[in-house]
Amino acid sequence: MFDRGEKAMKVELKKATVNDARCIWEMQVEAFSGLYTKYNDTETNPAAESLERMIERLEQPFTYYYIIEADSKSVGAIRIIDKGKGSAKRISPVFVLPEHRHKGIAGKAVLEAEKIHGGNCWELDTILQEEALCRFYEELGYKRTGKTEIINEKLTLVFIER
Repeated sequence: MFDRGEKAMKVELKKATVNDARCIWEMQVEAFSGLYTKYNDTETNPAAESLERMIERLEQPFTYYYIIEADSKSVGAIRIIDKGKGSAKRISPVFVLPEHRHKGIAGKAVLEAEKIHGGNCWELDTILQEEALCRFYEELGYKRTGKTEIINEKLTLVFIER
């Protein structure tokens, strides 16, 4: 499903700590800068997030950051919000650096995160105008809830769950 015709790539999630904050933040800014420029979204785009905010999130007891490693190289990250006690888990965000996209890495990372945190009750939001992002999650079995949120005249978030 995520092979894309390339050689099999080993994708692993490495649990991050506060010591990884700068590395994750720098990758996040790089990964989301194109969407930030396209949609001018300072409210929700991870490229607009400060390093201090990244550190705050890493310190949250219900937040789990993982560095995505492909063939032992750091290529992105995924944040899972898991408050336990039957509440839905949330992906916010998942990203892969531009030069490593379209190789199935993000899909493998999401599936690995689901193995770690349990396969049921997941939610996230993504950009309605980015058809490839919506299709990516739908290929992983996620469905649109029908809820949307207009951020600005260019950007609407669509909410998705599985």
